[in-house]
Amino acid sequence: MLIYLRVLKESFFFAMNALRTNLLRTFLSLLGVTIGIFSIIGVLAAIDSLENEITDGLSSLDISTIYVLNRSFGPTELERYEYEKFPNVSYDEYQMLQRSMDDIDAITYTVFASPENIKYEDKTATGVNITPGTESFYDIENLKLKEGRFFNGAESNSGSPVAVIGSEVASSLFGDSDPIGKRVRLYGNKFTIIGVLEKEGQGIMGPSKDGSAFVPVNFVRKIYGDNNKNRTAALILKPKKGVDQDEFIATFEQQLRSYRGLKPDEITNFFINPLKGFADLIDTITGTLKFVGGIIAGFSVLVGGFGIANIMFVSVKERTNLIGIQKSLGAKRRFILSQFLFESIILALFGGLFGLLFVWLGTLLANSMADDFTFVLSAYNILWGTSISMIIGLVAGIIPAFIASRLDPVEAIRTGM
Repeated sequence: MLIYLRVLKESFFFAMNALRTNLLRTFLSLLGVTIGIFSIIGVLAAIDSLENEITDGLSSLDISTIYVLNRSFGPTELERYEYEKFPNVSYDEYQMLQRSMDDIDAITYTVFASPENIKYEDKTATGVNITPGTESFYDIENLKLKEGRFFNGAESNSGSPVAVIGSEVASSLFGDSDPIGKRVRLYGNKFTIIGVLEKEGQGIMGPSKDGSAFVPVNFVRKIYGDNNKNRTAALILKPKKGVDQDEFIATFEQQLRSYRGLKPDEITNFFINPLKGFADLIDTITGTLKFVGGIIAGFSVLVGGFGIANIMFVSVKERTNLIGIQKSLGAKRRFILSQFLFESIILALFGGLFGLLFVWLGTLLANSMADDFTFVLSAYNILWGTSISMIIGLVAGIIPAFIASRLDPVEAIRTGM
């Protein structure tokens, strides 16, 4: 065992000395591997960062949440002319399902409204995302209040002019003063501020709640009516914990079909969009991006590997005479093999470490420039990049090392001379 450790030690120092002797050649070889590792790990780190942002964006939502409306969140087998005729879900349907579905944990009715301006005295918050809903919206969206309260069932049913606003809206209109109880102008009416949400920060999953205002949906229904083609309505619901989602969706679909009087041979004229399906779609997309990005970046790694192999062949050629002398003095094949393999692996490993260093510096630079997006270089990617480097060195150096170990000492000394 000690003999093998000594051979490895001598091979390592011999390889390091060879790399120091040919600095320019070593640098050029390092450059190829560095670019390759930088490319592949940079791509993986960027995709991981995107995946983390999406996951954080979805973390405030329960993936058991289901959206029901006349539009699909993903691809559909129906033709466009078919689903464009689908009616909006109605408030009556919301009330029917609220009464008849026992497995519903929470359900709300909402209308996708256009941004509006909110005024308070001489100040105006522009482009505020108005989110109408019932009192259950608070639980479904997992909203968090900084102060005040959310509107209750009585205010929701009557369509009271009350509003809960995001932190950015509160800051724009009231500065450091207390907004609770203040009256603002929205939709040409006076609304009373009853709550302010905690600051959320900008994400990539749609508009931030910081720039939003939540109002009772029945107030918006009074303005636009229930048959407005320019306003899309939706039901948002969550089944109780432990309920099988597929069975729940099947029961729900049958209930709504029956209420709409659809015959068995008629298509379902609404879409059921589970958030779980959206999360699965995101996983599929990020997986595809990793695969495609890995293949593209892999070509850079391949080029770096060819560069190392070429340098190792040159190194064997230059040291043919030395190899012959070593073998004539009793050096075993495994010693010759190991010293060239060590040289190749160390060369690739240093190139990989430099590539990882540049990725890390890139993440620092990107994070300093992007306020709402966090780039990460995970330990998994660091380990992956190091492993790829070592594999490149091993594969690129195995043939030159094998050729060197098989040289005849007499022929090697004669060729070198």
